[in-house]
Amino acid sequence: MTEGMTWEPVPRARTFELVLARIEEQIVAGNLRVGDRLPPERELVDLLGVSRAAVREALRVLEAQGVLRPRVGTGPSSGTVIAAMPSEGLTRLLRLHLALANFPLADVVEARATLERSSAQLAAAQASADELTAMRTALEEMERPGLPLDRFNDHDTAFHVAIAEAARNRLVADLTTAVRGAVRPLLLDAFERIGDWEAVVVRLRGEHRALYDAIAAGDGDRAGALAEAHVRGFHQEVVQGLLDGGPEPAAGRS
Repeated sequence: MTEGMTWEPVPRARTFELVLARIEEQIVAGNLRVGDRLPPERELVDLLGVSRAAVREALRVLEAQGVLRPRVGTGPSSGTVIAAMPSEGLTRLLRLHLALANFPLADVVEARATLERSSAQLAAAQASADELTAMRTALEEMERPGLPLDRFNDHDTAFHVAIAEAARNRLVADLTTAVRGAVRPLLLDAFERIGDWEAVVVRLRGEHRALYDAIAAGDGDRAGALAEAHVRGFHQEVVQGLLDGGPEPAAGRS
């Protein structure tokens, strides 16, 4: 029955990965929350029955992911603290996963369209004056003449992030910010390869302005429809149009 099959020994997990798993279990179970301190290294070594090197490696990984934040010094406020993962950490992780997993561009566009439609609808219902100002400021920056491509993209991103923030849904906002950051290299590559950039930028500014107007007017249905059409239209007509002729691009590649 096993003829023709190749069997290999099951690899043993590295010790620091087991330490990671134990810390993650405590976080998922709710025993460790944002602001809580981890036990000191020496105590973790005794509790988990591992070497100090394994504990340190696991803590370094979690710090790099933005899950832990070290506090130097002495006293009750020092030590390693559970941190709320910032959008930047989530963006970094998602960008790497997109690059390594080679998700089809169509999948990423679908995710962006869904997230940004939801954000625009929610923002139209509850955006504050300050949040509308943040959107408007990004628009005004995008409309400056002679703006370099990378700066235009930065202000474009700021506009979409401002909408996500106004949605008041932390997870949706962070996912929107992460996906937008992950596709930044692809968008910049598309911008740089556009033949008639001035015509495209006029169109993009108009779409952004119409989206802002719908949000400011409290028209959630229109705002959601415009946000989705904007995302799909740009990717289908500009990004995909530039990349046609070869295999479908992966979202992580520029």
